[in-house]
Amino acid sequence: MTEQQTYNAPTIEQEIDVISTYRLEEAASKVVPKGGFDYISGGSGKEFTLQRNDEAWLSKGILPRVLAGVEHPDTSTKIFEHDLKVPFIMAPIAAHGLAHATKEAGTAKGISEFGGTIMSISAYSGATFEEIDAGLNGNTRWFQIYMSKDEEMNKNILDEAKADGATAIILTADATLSGNRERDLENKFVYPFGMPIVSRYLTGSGENMSLNNIYAQSKQKIEPADVKFIAEYSGLPVFVKGVQTPEDAVLAIGAGAAGIWVSNHGGRQLDNAPGSFEVLADISEAVAGRVPIVFDSGVRRGEHIFKALASGADIIALGRPVLFGLALGGWKGVKSVLEYFETDLKRVMQLAGTQTIEDVKHARLYDMKK
Repeated sequence: MTEQQTYNAPTIEQEIDVISTYRLEEAASKVVPKGGFDYISGGSGKEFTLQRNDEAWLSKGILPRVLAGVEHPDTSTKIFEHDLKVPFIMAPIAAHGLAHATKEAGTAKGISEFGGTIMSISAYSGATFEEIDAGLNGNTRWFQIYMSKDEEMNKNILDEAKADGATAIILTADATLSGNRERDLENKFVYPFGMPIVSRYLTGSGENMSLNNIYAQSKQKIEPADVKFIAEYSGLPVFVKGVQTPEDAVLAIGAGAAGIWVSNHGGRQLDNAPGSFEVLADISEAVAGRVPIVFDSGVRRGEHIFKALASGADIIALGRPVLFGLALGGWKGVKSVLEYFETDLKRVMQLAGTQTIEDVKHARLYDMKK
């Protein structure tokens, strides 16, 4: 049997000590099967953009303020009608079952137990809405769609997401086909389980299919009209995810987007693109506060969350570190990772002399290239 036919995802549930999320990746590599780990952690091409996402944080320094009277920083914030206890949420990621046997239901439970944040559910989930909902236990959720080529199918999926309680729709616009993910090609990676949400428009369930094959059966021609369709049909706010230029941010808002999601897909799509953080400030300037901005790609520390907020983001979406926590401890590991980010952000806020998230958004960053 191949590794894919005998995929043995971790099953342990335990709290984990998070000293650094960078260390979590190394630890997860020892418990997650190689094909699954490389799929989660890898990027496209030479992985220049994957590395750039991390290196880009060093281009800006935090200018700490003293005599600021900060003792107990307040990390609470709000997006749309949702009051959050932290300015970070879970990004939409496919196939959590590669990290842990409980799949997205385990992630959902960790998020629910942490409380006060949002889970973004991927259309490429390996769990059903019902399974995820059992873990979320009523916690807020957004739904990320990879569109079908069949508009009626898109309506059915949006209806189901809305009935499940989604309060926003995330249109991923930067993944009309798969990036050149060399690790997956070398491993001959295929999904070891199905994708129940999108299986209705796939030739097959998703099991034993490559990402290239699945993308090929999804809609490639994503246009402003798709933003308008989703917004009008669902009646929900729509984020356009994968925005990396000010021009596209303006285009998306003009098409009816209620939010801009700055992301380069974690370095997994176009290689040789800049780091996500490098383009954030220019996009924020173009958005000019008209709609909220969510930011992801390369977030590993409280300092990163701080810098992204100070550069124009309203909410930060966490990705790989949460899945590494899931791999190492199931739902308890997810909760441990979220608690780490909360604690680390509070530490950075206090040392930087910022009491609230609004203070962070007005904090000055220093150009380290001077």
